[in-house]
Amino acid sequence: MAAKSALTPGTAKALKHRKWGSGEIKRHIAFLTMLLPGCIFLFCFSYLPMPAIILAFKRYQLAKPPKDFWIQNKFIYSLFIQNEWVGLSNFKFIFNTPDAWTVIRNTIGYNLVFMALGLVLSVGLAIAVNELRNRFLAKFYHTVLFMPYFISWIIVAYVVYAFVSAKGVFNQWITAMGGTAIQFYSEPKYWPFIFVFCNIWKYTGNNSIIYLATLTGFDQQLYEAAAIDGAGKWRQITNITLPLLLPTIVLLQILAVGRIFNGDFDMFYSVPNGSGPLKSVSTTLDVYVYNTMKTGAQLGLAAAAGFFQSVVGFTLVLTTNLIVRRVSPDMAMF
Repeated sequence: MAAKSALTPGTAKALKHRKWGSGEIKRHIAFLTMLLPGCIFLFCFSYLPMPAIILAFKRYQLAKPPKDFWIQNKFIYSLFIQNEWVGLSNFKFIFNTPDAWTVIRNTIGYNLVFMALGLVLSVGLAIAVNELRNRFLAKFYHTVLFMPYFISWIIVAYVVYAFVSAKGVFNQWITAMGGTAIQFYSEPKYWPFIFVFCNIWKYTGNNSIIYLATLTGFDQQLYEAAAIDGAGKWRQITNITLPLLLPTIVLLQILAVGRIFNGDFDMFYSVPNGSGPLKSVSTTLDVYVYNTMKTGAQLGLAAAAGFFQSVVGFTLVLTTNLIVRRVSPDMAMF
């Protein structure tokens, strides 16, 4: 004890540094190497383009730099040197257009439904797979439900068209039973349900992976003790599984709240197959920005929309985390 207390702060810091440099890095070199591709990807596609945020505050016009100028790249020269600042003018188009309410309603409304149904179904699927005693069947079922995540939305759009087109499967069934065919691509009232079904079908299996991984780490002695006390499967799920799973649920929902202003562009743009009558139920913020850009609008408008989504998502994550920390500090992210 005396020898330990005799170490000066500088000596202790040096020993700690030497221990980390000589042992810890070597022992964790495999894990650090596994992190390297993700760090490179994050740097290249998230941090390296970050200076281009100023595009949201400029009226961007591609210009050719003078021959004697030290910057010869047209994009960089136009972005940082040539174009004029316009302040918050690029952000006004999000709220000043006639479709602003429809766009925001669709974006937030769909995401809230996806979050609620996705949470219930993902947790339910994870619990159901975890309760299967035949591990081969458990892996088989989960693989089958996980596979839609890798299917392109273009393929999904063709499948949906095969079912709901004028001569699709559904209309053939309806007419075979003596009914009148439904023009799905002209009736907006059906499409909120179609979008929700497509989203749940595609993402539920993937979203259940984290919950399933958390479930496999629970102490099985808790379930054995509950079974000895006479608790059935439902009581075990409600009194053991869900309380232990709650921190993971809260963490993932906090992250999901940050994406509430991000519409699934591929789904909302591809699945309606470009039908004009469906714009009122299929136009989210991402689709609206893309359609605006196709009309020849300035690039700064798209940058402003993306920056707006990021700021709102970041603010919502901090706010949600603050609320969770006030209610239950152990479940907060930080």
